[in-house]
Amino acid sequence: MLLIQQTSILIDECEKCVTRFWQMREEDRAPDFFAEVKPHADVIHQLLKEWQQEANIWIKKNQPKYMHTQQIASVVESMEQFVVQSFYKETSKKRFLDAIHSTSYTLTNLDRIVKEAKANVIEKKDH
Repeated sequence: MLLIQQTSILIDECEKCVTRFWQMREEDRAPDFFAEVKPHADVIHQLLKEWQQEANIWIKKNQPKYMHTQQIASVVESMEQFVVQSFYKETSKKRFLDAIHSTSYTLTNLDRIVKEAKANVIEKKDH
């Protein structure tokens, strides 16, 4: 799967986490960990692992000015936490929303940088 596609899926997941967070608070229920939380977290964890490898390879190869492997590691660590936290109404709202905002910012930035680099490569080929 391409880095751009993976990044897009992760951006969508950030939005889904916010929606799920508010929905769980509204429903005022505890999720079934093994039926709801773990299967979803496992899928996202696998995607994050693959995405991190792809992103790190891309960063090493292209050396973008404002994107570093430490930021990628932070996204992975943060998402692994808030994807699970999104299922629980007891989650601290401010920390949860701040973590998602920060992660979304980095993901959106990476998406833009990769797309710009891809566009520049295409432009150079056309000349």
